[in-house]
Amino acid sequence: MIARHWPSHQRHLLSFWHDHFADCPDVKTTASPEILSLLPIDRELGIPLQQQIYDGIRNAILAGLLRAGQRVPSTRALATDIGVSRLPVLTAYDQLLHEGYLEGRVGSGTFVSVSVPDDALRSTSPLQSGRSTKHSPSRTARTRQLSDPLPPYRDDGGFRPFRISLPALDRFPHTIWSRLVARHARALTPARMAYGDPAGVASFRAAVAEHLRTARAVRCEAEQVLIVSGSQAALCICAAALLGRGDIVAMEEPGYPGARSALATRGAVIAPVPIDHEGIQIDSLNALGSNVRAAYATPSHQYPMGTAMTATRRLELIEWATRHSAWILEDDYDSEFRYVSRPLGALQGMDAHDRVIYIGTFSKVMFPSIRVGYIVVPPSLREEFLAAREALDIFSPTLYQLALRDFIREGHFARHLRRMRALYLSRRAALLEGLTAHCADHLTIYNADAGLHISTLLQDGVDDRDVVRRMLARGLSGAALSTCYAGDACQTGLLLGFGGSDETIITNATRVLGEILRQGM
Repeated sequence: MIARHWPSHQRHLLSFWHDHFADCPDVKTTASPEILSLLPIDRELGIPLQQQIYDGIRNAILAGLLRAGQRVPSTRALATDIGVSRLPVLTAYDQLLHEGYLEGRVGSGTFVSVSVPDDALRSTSPLQSGRSTKHSPSRTARTRQLSDPLPPYRDDGGFRPFRISLPALDRFPHTIWSRLVARHARALTPARMAYGDPAGVASFRAAVAEHLRTARAVRCEAEQVLIVSGSQAALCICAAALLGRGDIVAMEEPGYPGARSALATRGAVIAPVPIDHEGIQIDSLNALGSNVRAAYATPSHQYPMGTAMTATRRLELIEWATRHSAWILEDDYDSEFRYVSRPLGALQGMDAHDRVIYIGTFSKVMFPSIRVGYIVVPPSLREEFLAAREALDIFSPTLYQLALRDFIREGHFARHLRRMRALYLSRRAALLEGLTAHCADHLTIYNADAGLHISTLLQDGVDDRDVVRRMLARGLSGAALSTCYAGDACQTGLLLGFGGSDETIITNATRVLGEILRQGM
């Protein structure tokens, strides 16, 4: 029975499902593509196509017309069958995946989730509640999004070999750092103990700006620097300052899952854009049309594949942003470490039109728990970003800002970077040698030019998530490449960190990984 208080287009969609498929055995068992291919789309309703697709699939799931475990068509196939572009289908699927109504299976496709979000089950459907829950994913759905794919930052092993994004904490200059922190802790005045400047301590922002100008060729003054609680917080602030519900954000495919999650917090639509050996593909970006609000990119060390965006491609990206009055979110997360050439300058330094928002963090060069990052914003956006920063958590802890300021100004930071580059070069060499010796028959090294991880590809048909689970069972870490894809088509592979383990541990770990790969073939 269809509730009369449902929006008319939703009543129409569910009526369609009932009329055509309520008694169809395939709907309850095999999920043939023909089911969704007949999804009715009405361009006269004035409702965005992605919302119509989202509502139709979600309501069919809630009404029991699509059952748990059923396969749904690929985004490309569905778009073709119902006569729309792929973007609204991608958008609808992404939202349904994010909320837990659909789940992706590597090598198999997309399926109705085995477990529908708890909030949806309690309300059964918007038919019963009289309101849409489209933009209110349940706690269960959000938790699922954080735990599957396997999180790169947390596991129960602490310092397992191959853990990504982990620097050499065993070689950090603890004595110097402790002395600086203690110095400022003893000298805390009531003013320093009170609420701080949302933009950050002025002298620390000046030190960051000076470092960025010298080391990263960033064009900035201290007034453009906002101190935040790491790059993830920076992305959330960017979303709050720049994006509204339904705004389209282009993102590298494959790309950083954390960025997708952060940018989607404001209801933005994530549009995956393929990369090639030069970086994000501008032709594919142009194909999205003129309504793209922002593009997220990692030009100095693409996450996860590791490639560096060429100068030509960087200029093309800036030209695209200027032409469309769009923003570029440049995530420069670990560009300090490059092993085949000098570190590349930032994309922001090439931008003469103030279209680039530059994001960086001290988590990779110092230690993750410091939780200090920064955003460099064009002067015209400073007030918007300050307001968004205050809304997030008011300001960042003052003590670490003061200690890190002195760490930079007294030369400790530059010396630490030089030592770490040499150390990571050695650890990288150990990983490359071990992979060549023990894993060459089962994986291919894709890129190892920079950063703290090596990107590898597995043979066709190998489930990288399963490999990671078996690695965890054997005391290793790592991340599955497939978790970095938002769309259907993806490669499987492993992201293997080398920063947090010494050479002996890395060598032994590659031997264990080789055993795991051979056992799984």
